[in-house]
Amino acid sequence: MRNWVLYEKVSNKAYITLNRPEAMNAMPPSGFQQLAEAFKESREDDEVRVIILTGAGEQAFCAGADLKETIPAITEGTMDPGLLDDVVLKHTPLWKPIIAAVNGHCLAGGMEILQATDIRIAAEHATFGLPEPKWSIMAAAGSLVRLVRQIPYCRAMEILLTGESITAKEALDIGLINKVVPSSQLLAEAESYAEKICRNGPIAVQATKEAVVRLQSLPMELAFREEWNYANKAFMSEDAKEGLKAFAEKRAPLFVGR
Repeated sequence: MRNWVLYEKVSNKAYITLNRPEAMNAMPPSGFQQLAEAFKESREDDEVRVIILTGAGEQAFCAGADLKETIPAITEGTMDPGLLDDVVLKHTPLWKPIIAAVNGHCLAGGMEILQATDIRIAAEHATFGLPEPKWSIMAAAGSLVRLVRQIPYCRAMEILLTGESITAKEALDIGLINKVVPSSQLLAEAESYAEKICRNGPIAVQATKEAVVRLQSLPMELAFREEWNYANKAFMSEDAKEGLKAFAEKRAPLFVGR
């Protein structure tokens, strides 16, 4: 079977690359399975502190599912619908930060995968969209829940209902992405963010992501009461002691994830 998804670990960073550039990195069911397995591998590897997700080539980050294979697989029952849930991390959360390096078109399922990431850098020629309504289907791999929570309601509904794409600059203006850079600087910019995160305490970083994701669905007063339950794990860790000691001694801390 072809490697539709490439996985590489360098120091504390995991690189996941969607690898079907000749088809705008649209994934067949086996490709989605490989992506779910890559997320699982990074989740279970204690050495991995941050994930960089990108696409092969310069044309596309991901154009979603290969509909010629995926739709029949779903309608005929040969593909577990839960697989897509794993790909967009609906019910299999990954608390390690995910940085998306969007190297081109980010459409349909690719846009839904994007919404499961935490920091998003885009090349200047990138585009973003959910064209599913044009085919009388729905963007139901997370977008109906996440998008309106991540950008203003009216802009989310414009993307969801028209099926039209937006440019990288428009995506930046509405807060869908963090930064737009020339293609030649894309990976370096993503790695710059990754290095900053890797210098921080991994327990604190992962507990922060978990708290933010879980608490946003709670009423504010209840969320305030629950907040400390997540923070306590970091405050009581060996890394916290090391961090405070390093601060007092005016040196860089050495975090071990305990």
